[in-house]
Amino acid sequence: MNASKMKFGISYVDTQSPLHDLNGITKFALFMAWVTVVLTTFDLRLIGLLIISGLMLLKMTRVPVKVYKPLLIGTGSVLLLNALFMFLLAPQQGSEYIGSTTTLLELPGSYSLTQETLFYLVTVTLKYFSMFPIALVFVFTTHPTEFAASLNRIGVPYKIAYAVSLTLRYLPEVKNDFVNIMHAQQARGLDISKNTPLMQRLQNVAKILGPLIFSSLDRADEISNAMTLRGFGRHSSRTWYSAKPLGRNDKLCLTAIAVIVALAIAKRWIDTELFWYPF
Repeated sequence: MNASKMKFGISYVDTQSPLHDLNGITKFALFMAWVTVVLTTFDLRLIGLLIISGLMLLKMTRVPVKVYKPLLIGTGSVLLLNALFMFLLAPQQGSEYIGSTTTLLELPGSYSLTQETLFYLVTVTLKYFSMFPIALVFVFTTHPTEFAASLNRIGVPYKIAYAVSLTLRYLPEVKNDFVNIMHAQQARGLDISKNTPLMQRLQNVAKILGPLIFSSLDRADEISNAMTLRGFGRHSSRTWYSAKPLGRNDKLCLTAIAVIVALAIAKRWIDTELFWYPF
């Protein structure tokens, strides 16, 4: 593993896109509404529309594809592995939900692959994946301090909001610490390349995680002491440098978000079947 493979991460990227101009409250509402819509549906048509819309919004952020491409690939790989385990644990679950059985591939025992189970696995996998692009949009376009100010504005105590801000700020530092510790361990002969057997590679990675955890705890202690010395938390409220009022575009977006969520909930209430199955 070399440094070039570690040149990605999840953090705020200021590309001055139209999405960056929206208020933090609007982007947080969009993210929560997106998750709500995803959780209310198993309609592959709606899920496909969400994925396309999410990828379009991700492109609107103007963040280079190479920044998040490894994340998309990694997420897709994990979801495919999850689908495999779902099939191994409940090979006929799709047929049970949909109420019909159309065998595509005969396999021993109850592991025959049916069209209904395949459709179910595709639907569930894409359902999970549809939340990932909007999560990247939110992180890439929302400054941690702006997000903390937005949380405080909607009623979240400022201590909790500030803790969220520190967490988002610290994520890139964790990645940098991991790379530095990895290079130091590699200089001592620790091999985590593809040439090493899988179990040995996992053991070597664990040797990197130990120092990473201790360095993270030390940094957290330093930040906590610095905030205590500056009297953080002494007052019941605080002002925010990054706080800004809702603009016209924010109000239009919030209205559209409310309408879409209401329609999604109404659709789920009206639908008589849990899954949309066209066959």
